[in-house]
Amino acid sequence: MKSAPESKLFSTNKTLKIRGRLLDLSTPAVMGVLNVTPDSFYDGGRYDNDDALLMQVEKMLEEGATFIDVGAYSSRPGAKDIPPQEELKRAVRAINLALKRFPEAIISIDTFRSDVARAAIQEGASLINDISAGELDARMFRTVADLDVPYVAMHMRGNPGTMNTLTSYQNLLKEITDYFHQKIHTLHLEGIKDIIIDPGFGFAKTIQQNFALLNDLDYLKILGKPIMVGLSRKATIWKTLGVSPETALNGTTVLNTIALLKGISIVRVHDVKEAVETIKLILAMKVKHGQ
Repeated sequence: MKSAPESKLFSTNKTLKIRGRLLDLSTPAVMGVLNVTPDSFYDGGRYDNDDALLMQVEKMLEEGATFIDVGAYSSRPGAKDIPPQEELKRAVRAINLALKRFPEAIISIDTFRSDVARAAIQEGASLINDISAGELDARMFRTVADLDVPYVAMHMRGNPGTMNTLTSYQNLLKEITDYFHQKIHTLHLEGIKDIIIDPGFGFAKTIQQNFALLNDLDYLKILGKPIMVGLSRKATIWKTLGVSPETALNGTTVLNTIALLKGISIVRVHDVKEAVETIKLILAMKVKHGQ
């Protein structure tokens, strides 16, 4: 499929308002993953003590992460559901620790629950990353509007427990594009302008569908919003290569490179250094060729 023309209906957003300042996304940014869950598919349980958590935050910031994405609810397929109180406890602990040591860090809260999102922002987080784009909590959009923070809306069907059974599409790219058109319209009606879209690799999509979506990723630029992708160490990579999440870094870098060449604004990763280096090389190539 050919790349989509620039949309005349949606203004292209190259900045985000973070704590009253404008963050420029004309150069791609890196979001470092900080899972504080015991059962995440790759790094579950690694940061359950304060020292390990702070060392990881420091490492990601030193390596060039613009955002630290705190996730306190495991969204891997088949993960155990936990009550909001447990998610909130985990998230607040991580945010408090990180910001006490690194007060200038930009913290994202990865949650689909509006109460957790609100508490996290009140504790100092700066943006909300919602895997359900409001589908799993009807109060989320109103909460984002009240808090006046940037919002990542991801495409998913069902929930982490059911999404693997909801992979039937008539036209994957069209349905995802229509989904985001509707979400962006609704968010704008709520007064929310700082919107990032995430096509949701691995969420209610087969491996084949993930590759098809990556191939046509630049089409989503028609929506006029920054695009974030999360491909890091996912099953699409390690199952295709016959390896494991622990040995899927090389494959991650390859797919991130493709996504960056297609014009995404944020890459969400477990391995910040490699992602930052990838961005630097792509920018150098574009400068050399006058792009």
